[in-house]
Amino acid sequence: MVFQMQGVQSMLKEGHKLLSGLDEAVLKNIDACKQLTVITRTSLGPNGMNKMVINHLDKLFVTNDAATIVNELEVQHPAAKLLVLAGKAQQEEIGDGANLTISFAGELLQGAEELIRMGLHPSEIISGYTKAINKAIELLEELVEQGSEKMDAKNKEEVILRMRAAVASKQFGQENILCPLIADACIQVCPKNPMNFNVDNVRVAKLLGAGLHECMVVRGMVLKSDTVGTIKHIDKAKIAVFGGGVDTSATETKGTVLIHSAEQLENYAKTEEAKVEELIKSVADTGAKVIVSGGSVGEMALHFCERYKLMVLKISSKFELRRFCRTTGAVSLVKLGQPGPDELGFADSISVEEIGGVRVTIVKNEQGGNLVSTVVLRGSTDSILDDLERAVDDGVNTYKAMCRDSRLLPGAGATEIELARRLKEFAYKETGLDQYAIAKFAESFEMVPRTLAENAGLNATEIISSLYAEHAAGNAKVGIDLEQGVCRDVSSDGVWDLYLTKFFALKYSADATCTVLRVDQIIMAKPAGGPKRDQPAPADED
Repeated sequence: MVFQMQGVQSMLKEGHKLLSGLDEAVLKNIDACKQLTVITRTSLGPNGMNKMVINHLDKLFVTNDAATIVNELEVQHPAAKLLVLAGKAQQEEIGDGANLTISFAGELLQGAEELIRMGLHPSEIISGYTKAINKAIELLEELVEQGSEKMDAKNKEEVILRMRAAVASKQFGQENILCPLIADACIQVCPKNPMNFNVDNVRVAKLLGAGLHECMVVRGMVLKSDTVGTIKHIDKAKIAVFGGGVDTSATETKGTVLIHSAEQLENYAKTEEAKVEELIKSVADTGAKVIVSGGSVGEMALHFCERYKLMVLKISSKFELRRFCRTTGAVSLVKLGQPGPDELGFADSISVEEIGGVRVTIVKNEQGGNLVSTVVLRGSTDSILDDLERAVDDGVNTYKAMCRDSRLLPGAGATEIELARRLKEFAYKETGLDQYAIAKFAESFEMVPRTLAENAGLNATEIISSLYAEHAAGNAKVGIDLEQGVCRDVSSDGVWDLYLTKFFALKYSADATCTVLRVDQIIMAKPAGGPKRDQPAPADED
């Protein structure tokens, strides 16, 4: 007798799974998201703990950068993936605040779970959360520091003030060394209209050895390779760039050459030599002192380059070659031949230096208007260098964000407590079941100061109650001083967050939360046949 399946299962293919209702779908989704935020939350803020993640390629990451952590975790649960996507959107939009986005969304879902268990329907929670986020964004505008909307993008002090919090959250204690370097690098490549600032123009070169105090900014590029020939230093050089390599290329047509005598063989070799010499001489005649090759450099070509005192650089990566062309203003030529005067680039100096046992080629362009600058980072291990690079990336992305909107908010948990206080007042004025959801939304803001205090080893309950007391007395800029373990005015310490970072973090986390709460059924298809992604294919039997 064939067993007939009942309900939805009879409609779907065999092996499909259906989860529906509050317990199976909504609460399970919330639980998965909470598990993700448990991981990221302890990494929030300057005292955040590091996570050691080993990905599927056995690469080790030691970092407290939430964007890197969730990227390498390969989250499988579909609801938790929504939070990961919100974090990624924040990282791409601002370059900082991914942890705030994920942790805040987790806190909102925790609040939603408590409300569901009290008997509220997800629709009522979503309606309350939507009202709350709109009100929170209104309140954010009111908390903006007066006068911070005007900023000179070339003023180093103003830039460092806005960048400090983002860099300190990754490298606490090192921000006073890193911020001036990042600010210098960004200001050097900032165009006339700061809105057009391109993050890609600030490069990072990581060199093992020494320490953070040896870091420096180079106006131009740092290539992690030696020159090909014997010429290692050249000043005020014109540069010819050939994308296809500097070598005698085989012809496209096949032909047979019959050689009857030794004399003919000698002449044949000489004509090839003469041809290569003619090509190299034509480049040298244009006044170029440097040849940059995107491919291989032939021995014969190198010999003639040496004879005509030309420096030869080889850059295999086409992206690096494009950046080199941007730095020097050269045009990458496809065919080896005489470049025109407008196709040549220029550099103040190109020299090979040894830094920490590694030979690097430094291309400097000291005059203004250069398009690329490089931050040279030094550190004792690869994982330290990777973490420093993330801090620099955050700083550069923050610079881009401040060029768009330079408004500031008080940091160190001050903004969050003020929002929590004002939203609670707003919730009491609301009628209907929405007010419970708005109050929970307000309560969720406490997560930031609580986590900052817990990660610093302070008594979170004490800190939060004293923050509320200060804010109720009208001191809206009072936050946590993590070093002293007390509450004080953050404007005296210069702890400021960018308005944009907070704005997008709250927006994305509220959107992700509402999306997760709107799901009431999960239909999972049966996995297709064949080996899974992480399982090896079965070996063929002999």
